[in-house]
Amino acid sequence: MAIMAPSSEKLLTGLVAATFTPLTEEGEINIKEIGPYVDYLTERQGVTNIFVNGTTGESMSLTVAERKVLAEEWCKKAKGKMDHVVVHVGCMSLKDSQDLALHAAQIEAGSIAVISPSFFKPKNVHALRSYLKAVASAAPNLPFYYYHIPSITRVNVLVRDLLDGIEEQIPSFRGVKFSSIDLMDFGLCFSLMKPNWSLLYGVDEQMLSGLVLGADGAVGSTYNYVGCQFNKLLSAFEKGELVKARTIQFKLQDFLGSAMKLGFDVGVNKQLMVEVSGLSLGPPRLPLMPCHPDVAASIKQKYESIFPQC
Repeated sequence: MAIMAPSSEKLLTGLVAATFTPLTEEGEINIKEIGPYVDYLTERQGVTNIFVNGTTGESMSLTVAERKVLAEEWCKKAKGKMDHVVVHVGCMSLKDSQDLALHAAQIEAGSIAVISPSFFKPKNVHALRSYLKAVASAAPNLPFYYYHIPSITRVNVLVRDLLDGIEEQIPSFRGVKFSSIDLMDFGLCFSLMKPNWSLLYGVDEQMLSGLVLGADGAVGSTYNYVGCQFNKLLSAFEKGELVKARTIQFKLQDFLGSAMKLGFDVGVNKQLMVEVSGLSLGPPRLPLMPCHPDVAASIKQKYESIFPQC
């Protein structure tokens, strides 16, 4: 299969839903739900960008073969319906990441993103940049994003240091999914920005703070089921209606604050998506545990009390 570059490249902006991976009750991938999932996001939530096979998608619990099947199906079902599909290709193995990057180019993904390895970790910015360069080189014509999430990887290299001169080593570099609460580091990144880069904020409960500093958009799991509300936040922010934007942000903080007290992890989050959307997404894969029905009912009740239907 020939490697294809995207037919046109435009700045990635707005909401990007970090998708859950549909599984059967037996824990096998369930690609037949991907088509309805795409329709739900576009028609019910107004979300037209997705970030697949990431943390929310349980990527590190999937095989390389499974991730290829999923990436191909997401791209196939999103074609003509969505604006952008970001395929996360980060793995513990450089060779696996390169394999997935090459595959993403072959299936004409919109772009790729890469998380840092978190077992053998890069010790400094030079090591991290070298790793990212090696992955990007497998798909040099595909827009490339660094996925920064130090709370999980424990790789605390400052993104502003990583960005300094990175386009010279990675010409396909197009930005960062910044999933950290370090707003100072995030803010300092903007002095290094290029016109064709996107800085996407990845902490849902602080999205408005990221926008104030200059974020081009936001990537998050909650945009799967509150995307329509946060599109209203984006619109209010763009119009200078900060009170309205804050009100929506505070609602998500209220909701997540309550959910976190009940153990809001990927398994619980996935079950909430099932309850809200009606999609059949299955349980998470071990070692993540399924959400207890009582917990799911309590969180859904809180969700419905806060967020009206769009």
